[in-house]
Formats: sequence, structure tokens, C-alpha cells
Amino acid sequence: MRPPTGNATRFAAVPISGGGTPAEEWLRGQAFPSLSLDQCPSLVVLAPHPDDETLGFGAAACGVAARGIDVHTVIASDGGAAWPGLSVSERARLEESRRSESRTAAAVLGLPMPDFLGLPDGKLAENESRLADVLTDILAARPAGTWCAATWRGDGHPDHEAVGRAAAVAASRTGAVLLEYPIWMWHWAHPGDEAVPWQRAVRIVTNPSAAQRKREAVASFRSQLESDATGREPILPPYVLERLDRVGEVVFQ
Repeated sequence: MRPPTGNATRFAAVPISGGGTPAEEWLRGQAFPSLSLDQCPSLVVLAPHPDDETLGFGAAACGVAARGIDVHTVIASDGGAAWPGLSVSERARLEESRRSESRTAAAVLGLPMPDFLGLPDGKLAENESRLADVLTDILAARPAGTWCAATWRGDGHPDHEAVGRAAAVAASRTGAVLLEYPIWMWHWAHPGDEAVPWQRAVRIVTNPSAAQRKREAVASFRSQLESDATGREPILPPYVLERLDRVGEVVFQ
């Protein structure tokens, strides 16, 4: 098996416009053991961009919060590089829109407002050590066994992989339980893919109410769901969202 990092080439080889691996193929694939939210003493969710926290772990975070367990969401980047060719003022407006969207999604999910680190979108690998240090401080102040959910180190998007590596370092320093959630893996990989650590995969047990609230929260990210002023296709086309919804929330533990 390949190391659980560095799948950017795989992701780049499967354009989003091409649709990627269909949900039906994943649903015919292997089953995963279940992970109950009852085992979570405290939760920190780390996301590369404003929306990843909801796309990858929104139903789980909603379920944890509904149990009265503390949830702390940290969003690493400013999200300003989603659309290329923006002027400085246009990028600033996009960054603020994306922060606002994440706040709205958090409210829908019943979560506290997220913290935004404001690191440059697309350059999280250059800030990986800083990110690991910030997350270490956050986790060190949490109860023993806190769950730390972050994008998978092999997800294919460089920012996602950098966040996963930083979270792995912080979790190893503090004894937190690392849960890595894939987002783009579902697009470029296939069931049984040797690039994926299936032996570590578990499915988060969530209820229908949390899943529905996640769908409503995802609808908050209009900047990613709609075409831009030039008519470019959305960052998150409907088939990407449908696939994520149908496969549910699976993490690598």
C-alpha cells in the first residue's frame, strides 16, 4: 500500500467536470465498521477551507453537539483562491462571503461559531508547522481523548493533505484521537483502491435529523454552489454534493 499522503496527481487526473466515481459504485463497495458518537468526550474539527468542515464532518459534529458535548471548529485558510483571477477587492469579498457561509452553516448545525485562522488559501503546506502548533495548543486545553477531525492526509487536494498532516502531528503531541475525513477521495478513488487505507475506515453513526440538517447547512455555501459572474461552473457541482450525501461520513481512525 502507498503511504497515506501525496495523492495530488491522482486527483488532478480526474477533472471535477468529469463527474468522478459515481455514488452507486461506492454504495456497492465494502462496508465499514461503525463508530458511535457516544464515545466522543470533546471534539475539535479542523478544516482547510470554509465549507470542508460541513462537507466532511457536518452531521457528526451536529450529533456530537446535540449530546451536549463541546465542539470547536477551526478553519485554516481564508478561502480566497476558490476562483482564479480575482482582483484584491474581489478576493476580499469572497473571503468574507465564505466566512459568513461557514457561520450560517454552523448555526444550522447547532454549533458554536468557527474560528478562522486566515492563512492563505492554496498555501497551507507552507504554513503546516504553524498550523500544527496552533492546533497543539487547542488540543492541549481539551479533555483527554478529545477527537480531532481533519481532512485526510491523502485526500488529493494539497491544502487538505497539509491540514491532515498538521492534525496528525498535533494529535500525536497531545494524545488526541485523530479522525481523518476524506472529501475528494470519493471523486478520484475507487472501492478497494490501494492508495486508500481501508483497514482504518469506520463509518460515523448519525441519525436522519443530523443528516438533514447537514443538507440544509451545505446549502449555505452559495459561493461554491453557484456559477461565478463569468459563467464558470460551480466549485461544488450537484453531483459532488449528491455523492457526499449518499456515501455518508466515513473517517480513517
